[in-house]
Amino acid sequence: MFSIAVIIPAAGLSRRFNDGNAGLLASRNKLDEDLGGRPVLQRTVELFNKRDDVGAIIVAGPHDDAAFAEFELRHGDKLALLGATLCKGGKTHRYETVKAALGHVPESATHVAVHDAARPVTPSELIDRVFDLAQRHPAVIPAIPAGDTIKRVEAEPVEDTPDDPAATILGIGADKPSELRRVEETVDRDRLVHVQTPQVFEKSLLLRAYAQDDLESTDDAGLVERLGEPVVVTPGDPANVKITRPADVRLARALGGFGPPAERAVHKRF
Repeated sequence: MFSIAVIIPAAGLSRRFNDGNAGLLASRNKLDEDLGGRPVLQRTVELFNKRDDVGAIIVAGPHDDAAFAEFELRHGDKLALLGATLCKGGKTHRYETVKAALGHVPESATHVAVHDAARPVTPSELIDRVFDLAQRHPAVIPAIPAGDTIKRVEAEPVEDTPDDPAATILGIGADKPSELRRVEETVDRDRLVHVQTPQVFEKSLLLRAYAQDDLESTDDAGLVERLGEPVVVTPGDPANVKITRPADVRLARALGGFGPPAERAVHKRF
């Protein structure tokens, strides 16, 4: 019987979400952002909890004991009501988190889906399509064509010294690394795609992928590809946004039809 266990890695520190912020803002976790009165993480779990083909949902939180206890305090009760199981994730890398969650996948599961915790507005039609294809193909991922011109840049930044003498004297911007890079080459985008989640695999295949010695990869499909196994790509959806920056929260609210928070954020109440 076809049964999917959904793994939702949620152990990240939201570093890119807090780039450029300081003080209280630096501690914000994107999974706690408000989407129509519910946090991002809860909205993500709700994409799957009422599906007949989903037999288990595993949310992998922080690895550190204190951080996990706080995470469980914030989310545990609500996610338990949605039928989700919480576990500790990896210490440093995403693949460590997924591997830890794999240990909680039930024997009854035939397939495993891995979905970004920060994709809370994935269209149900996309999930339906990926899950349907997973019954005929061992590994299925959604992706959208690369629409923009793709360029490879040099690894080392270009030095950028301000022209303002006063800024130089005061040291303003001196501690900020340069964001400038020189173009190395323009890449042919003809067959390039932006990969999304959920990515779905036969359970035995994903377990084999995670039994490899080298687990360095930016996504789970990359580990399956390393085995030499085929991965099929189905059209993704531009509406399947991943919250990475604060502006993405506003976009997710618009796409999901969620209103803004009912009250001012804690850091703005003073």
